[in-house]
Amino acid sequence: MKGKVLVGVAFLYAVSLLVVSNIRAEDQKKPSIEDQLNQIINSQKMLEQRLSAIEVKEGMIINAFGAFANALRPGGAGAGAGGGGGCGPGGQAGGPPPEDYNKVHKIDLGSSTLMGKKDAKITIVEFSDFQCPFSRRFHPAIEEVLKAYPNDVNFIFKNLPLAFHQQAKPAAKATLAAREQGKYWEMVDALFQAELKDDVYPEVAKKIGLNVEKFNKDLKEKDAEWEKLIQEDLTMAGKVEARGTPTFYLNGKRTTARDLASYKAEIEKILKEQKK
Repeated sequence: MKGKVLVGVAFLYAVSLLVVSNIRAEDQKKPSIEDQLNQIINSQKMLEQRLSAIEVKEGMIINAFGAFANALRPGGAGAGAGGGGGCGPGGQAGGPPPEDYNKVHKIDLGSSTLMGKKDAKITIVEFSDFQCPFSRRFHPAIEEVLKAYPNDVNFIFKNLPLAFHQQAKPAAKATLAAREQGKYWEMVDALFQAELKDDVYPEVAKKIGLNVEKFNKDLKEKDAEWEKLIQEDLTMAGKVEARGTPTFYLNGKRTTARDLASYKAEIEKILKEQKK
């Protein structure tokens, strides 16, 4: 009898150990509140990344469709010599409403920087986006034009950062911070050649000879000022119907010129008309 009791006790003890072991295992499997919060945060980050990727792809689709539509339209930016499309849902990227290339728009200098002689007979204005591949492609032709017409042509650059280009506005702010040290145009040219990302701006600042510490300070502490100046450009873009990038104007008239030869043809025509 005593032996049976001992066996029963041993059996119950073994069962209790097994139950306790299972409970502990279940407790280990169950994530803590901290782990659950971390999982939620990680899921949110993944969702934000996916939404950002969708936004970029949406912008790429808009760009591709705009360039294609513009190429089909006679006289559009994608048709003929000097054409080539653009970024954005309208403007030089094509699409309705049709462009009126005879309309003269009043484009004030505002707080923008002027390159060339102030009293030049012809002013080229560019509304641009540093992350737009078409802006990168067609901006360099302006330097060739200014070299060809140093006394007759000047140039104004205005920012039109598109919403789906995440680095367009930071790049615009970097040029304004560089202007504080007299290196505006150097920064503009450098950013059109750089791979834009969050940490590239101090690198470019150093490359073009800026005081990097001052540049970083101006970039951060004067952010509200840069936002205001960029908004001024955006407001002007709306007034002159610049809906895509790049959009160029010659003495207030929208132009499809995109290379030196195209600009020369239009500039010579304007100069001849002014002599009459």
